[in-house]
Amino acid sequence: MAGLVTTFGAGAMTNSIREIRDADFLFVIGSNTSEAHPIIAMEMKRAARRGATLVVADPRAIWMTSIADRHLKLNPGTDVWLLNAMAHVIVAENLVDQAFIDANTEHFEEVREAVAKYTPEEAEAVTGVPADDIRKTAREYATTERAGIYYTLGITEHSHGTDNVYALSNLVLMTGHLGKRSTGMNPLRGQNNVQGANDAGATPVYYPGYQEVDDPAVRAKYEASWGVDLDPEPGLNLNQMIKSAGDRIKAFFVMGEDIILSEPNVQRLEEGMNRVEFCVVQDIFLTETARFADVVLPGACFAEKDGVFTNSERRVQRVRKAVEPPGSARSDWEILIGIARAAGADWNYEHPREIYAEMAKDAPKFAGISYEHIERLGHGIQWPCSDESDDGTTFLHEGGILRGKGQFQAVEYRPSLELPDEDYPLLLSTGRTLYHYNAATQTHRAVGLSEKQPEAYLEVHPSDARKRGIEDGAMVRVSSRRGDVQCRAIHSRQVKRGVVWMPFHFGEARANLLTNDVGDPVTGTAEFKVCAVKVEALDSTDGAGSRERFPGNYFGVGCPER
Repeated sequence: MAGLVTTFGAGAMTNSIREIRDADFLFVIGSNTSEAHPIIAMEMKRAARRGATLVVADPRAIWMTSIADRHLKLNPGTDVWLLNAMAHVIVAENLVDQAFIDANTEHFEEVREAVAKYTPEEAEAVTGVPADDIRKTAREYATTERAGIYYTLGITEHSHGTDNVYALSNLVLMTGHLGKRSTGMNPLRGQNNVQGANDAGATPVYYPGYQEVDDPAVRAKYEASWGVDLDPEPGLNLNQMIKSAGDRIKAFFVMGEDIILSEPNVQRLEEGMNRVEFCVVQDIFLTETARFADVVLPGACFAEKDGVFTNSERRVQRVRKAVEPPGSARSDWEILIGIARAAGADWNYEHPREIYAEMAKDAPKFAGISYEHIERLGHGIQWPCSDESDDGTTFLHEGGILRGKGQFQAVEYRPSLELPDEDYPLLLSTGRTLYHYNAATQTHRAVGLSEKQPEAYLEVHPSDARKRGIEDGAMVRVSSRRGDVQCRAIHSRQVKRGVVWMPFHFGEARANLLTNDVGDPVTGTAEFKVCAVKVEALDSTDGAGSRERFPGNYFGVGCPER
């Protein structure tokens, strides 16, 4: 979001999910789309079957690479080198859209100068991607009219994640692939309604609608609207909050997130949570974080409350209560209003529609969106939507970039902050699988899903396993400078030599005991995708060869090992 707001003026998908099937070139980078976003992956499959060129850039062989025209199997953390090398080719071969650049952008010359040294041959040495593949991909992207970029956490969960987004934005701006159907720059949101949470101002730097906290005019508007005095300084980002647990941060209110599973360097976090003076957890189930709670507030699930969700394509959609919440559970908004009233605030909302109406009143991007407007249309509305005569915006930046001029951002490659060495010779990356979701608060309670994927595992290349005497299916200890876990090792050529991979869904083998909590300097997003580890066979080989007891698509969801 931070990168896109800077370069384009809006932190969301520029285009719509339905447009994917009509694209002629799809560049998917840092996204295991078929497992993390299976509905969007269906649209990509439709495009590929129709004849669109699909290029996947990912350190692993994933299902999407099995149907791709080209797999750019880059070394983890080298995205800027790859993307700058693509920009180098586009500039050197005069494939830029100069008319678009002149009319709609600023600072292109700085990028032109910066990418001059990022040749495909140099990039091959750093990324491991053949120079010819870099050239082909750059040429195809630049010369295809309907070409779109799709990415997610594999791009952003790095100490240089915002730089990665800037480098992708540069490709979009220099080729003019913006403000048109089936093009653009499309972050696939990692959790349900995370787009809506950001839209509503659940960030330390924005009020609702991405209006900046440190803008005096914006602050004055909200002080008048809310009848309060507001702090002119941005708040702490998540990484800063987590690192301050028990010190600067004395109390936590954790709602709908299991930070003890989802945050990096979790041993340090647990130490901080033990010093926190007061912790509230509000969720639909007891979570690992609830072990630290002084109070647990039972929330209602999506089917037990009214409201709106906003999906990846900026579509605000109604959610209607189907059943009553069980026991003493209540809708989140009702719980929060009860707390506010108990603290002396005069909050008198009777329905979520009133809360959304207040948000839309002061946020121009949502001014025309209301429950009534959604119900009249019979479907969700994509922001921006200026008034109720406006049915929303299918794709952004048509007729002009929202921030006025698209802003090129010259970026230089910075290595990940913890790379393999003699003590920790392997590089660990983490991610999601098809069968479980995030901290698996819900999916671990689904019998069928747990039968499909009952335990944590580590993907390790067969050559790396042989060097360490690790049999296929054996139990291993995975250690980093922050902690260690035990899990089953699976021989897999889906990962590169020197790289291992594991999912983070499993409480009994928490991948985030290992991961590095160093943050991106702009957003604080931690470097989940790169850290140094060592892997050792345990004394007992019990379970060796036990892959046979799992379904054939348990490991890698049926992806051919390549």
